[in-house]
Amino acid sequence: MTVDHKRAESLASSERAASWPWLRAMRPRQWTKNAVVFAALVFDLKLGEPDYVAKVVGAFILFCLVSSAIYLLNDLRDAESDRAHPTKRFRPVASGQLAASSAWIGVAALAVVSILGGALLSVKLAAVLTAYLLLMVAYTYVLKHLVILDVFAISGGFVLRAAAGAVVIDVPISPWLYVCTVLLSLFIGFGKRRHELLLLEGSAGAHRRNLDDYSAQLLDQFIVISAAATVMAYSLYTFAATNLPANQSMMITIPFVVYAIFRYLFLVHRREGGGSPEQMLLGDLPLLSGIALWGVVSVIILYAPG
Repeated sequence: MTVDHKRAESLASSERAASWPWLRAMRPRQWTKNAVVFAALVFDLKLGEPDYVAKVVGAFILFCLVSSAIYLLNDLRDAESDRAHPTKRFRPVASGQLAASSAWIGVAALAVVSILGGALLSVKLAAVLTAYLLLMVAYTYVLKHLVILDVFAISGGFVLRAAAGAVVIDVPISPWLYVCTVLLSLFIGFGKRRHELLLLEGSAGAHRRNLDDYSAQLLDQFIVISAAATVMAYSLYTFAATNLPANQSMMITIPFVVYAIFRYLFLVHRREGGGSPEQMLLGDLPLLSGIALWGVVSVIILYAPG
């Protein structure tokens, strides 16, 4: 057993001892992905308006619920293959700590509550939540087994998160938001596939069929291309977007973005990371600090008088 496997098993074991199976099955750590919902609020300069903030917080909570419904569905669909995975075998459904019948009830309840809650906030938000639910169901049953399209489906989920934040406060969806979200999520998604491929080694295809169609070298090329494109797109945004300060001061944030991407690459290649982006974010202080500084500096530039 490799050091990485031992570390993963130790972490999973401690989580099993400390957590309620239902809560772990909902994967609260992965709710950090839903922070993309706040992008439109911040970059459309609505952060100082309490009504808008409340609506986006509501959209964030609803996305946490609907994404947890998909996590449960994914665990039900992949329970057999997860039992052969060094870390996923500890998930509540795969390990038998959460009965399949209970998990199915959870899927239905979370999906219904999220869609109905979205309808109370905005019909458009309910439509976005429904689109996300349908896309992720398609991903769980079909798209996750199709090479390259699997990562594009994940990217589509992030775009819908960003769109939810815009529609709930009824502001135009910036094309820059789309482009940067797509490219960054592709970068993270291909890094995740690389980690899975190397972690599972010869049994990768048994866990997920399309992993046999990837190679570490191919994924490295995808990662480099998407990383470079993300930096370029964000850099263009900082001096070309119409809603930014005319003095182009937003360009000050470019080094923070570049550092975060480089740090992520470092963790993927030298620390065997990438399998759990949210765990990397919460567990690596330099990465978390870089992203936090980017957020703080961005808010200061956007909202400071003059």
